[in-house]
Amino acid sequence: METGLSFSAADLAQTRFAVSPMWEVVTSFRLLRGTEGEPPPHRRWMAQVRPRLAEAGLDRGWLATLIPERAYLADFLNPTPETPFPTLAAELDAIRHTPAERVRIDLDRLGAERDLSKSPRIRLLREAPEATLRKVAAEIETYWELALAPYWDRIRQLLEADVFHRARQVAEHGAGHVLGELHETVRWDDGTLRLVRRHCALSRSEAGAGLLLVPSAFAWPRVFTRSVPPDPPQLAYPARGIGTLWEPRNAGSVDAVAAVLGRSRALLLAELDTPASTTRLAERFGMSAAGVSQHLTALRGAGLVTTHRTGRSVLYARTAVADALMAPADGVALAR
Repeated sequence: METGLSFSAADLAQTRFAVSPMWEVVTSFRLLRGTEGEPPPHRRWMAQVRPRLAEAGLDRGWLATLIPERAYLADFLNPTPETPFPTLAAELDAIRHTPAERVRIDLDRLGAERDLSKSPRIRLLREAPEATLRKVAAEIETYWELALAPYWDRIRQLLEADVFHRARQVAEHGAGHVLGELHETVRWDDGTLRLVRRHCALSRSEAGAGLLLVPSAFAWPRVFTRSVPPDPPQLAYPARGIGTLWEPRNAGSVDAVAAVLGRSRALLLAELDTPASTTRLAERFGMSAAGVSQHLTALRGAGLVTTHRTGRSVLYARTAVADALMAPADGVALAR
């Protein structure tokens, strides 16, 4: 099935990009729910995250109700970003303030594709949307800490690089050229953006003016859309460079960093290419948990690692600053 989104000069003028944490939430959660195997670009991430979600019960919570493995997912989970780089907190605030009528429209559409008549969560959303959306937002925050926050520096770099690349392409070749390069199922044809997709549609009669383009690390290999007037339509597409997103970035500069930070801290930074707990790091290096904790506290104070609570434990992750510090002098990333 092919659908088309027509563009006037005003629509092109109102076309913009945004990096949306909530689009990463919904696309990554849907990916984790999949039963068709683990897509190669994300196997490493999925193997780390799935056990955490199962332990926290998030594989059978609010998100599991609102984000099916296929077809339609609740539009209120993807409010229109007000800025190019909104925070998760801003998007969650928009979700908590979704009008009750919007929630019920989305639930009706979900129910048309799946039998949700006996779902207590759907009933709660219908009867008390304001209070229930606070529960949904709380679960999203938990999911974020478990699945995305430890990796967000890496993901955000990928998404921002995509936006900057395409913005430069717009300046050099025009918006039509960029719209035609977003995805194999998307093409720009004489003032209309055409999509070939069974469950993915955009129509100007069912959306507001302009277009919001959202690069995503987890949309691959598909595109996703949202059409909720009077908001501009949204198109989430796979960002460039996804194939290298999870490649190890330990590089060959441990010795150089050790000369500045000390060998123990340099080795810990190298290991934190993958988020890890104090216990795992202590076991890996034969150090005491207290000693590892002391080093991590110092690294965190220097802005080189971040902490993310996952249930009763805490994961430490390397920041973008640390990634740059660990990169080899010639800028070429080396795999382990």
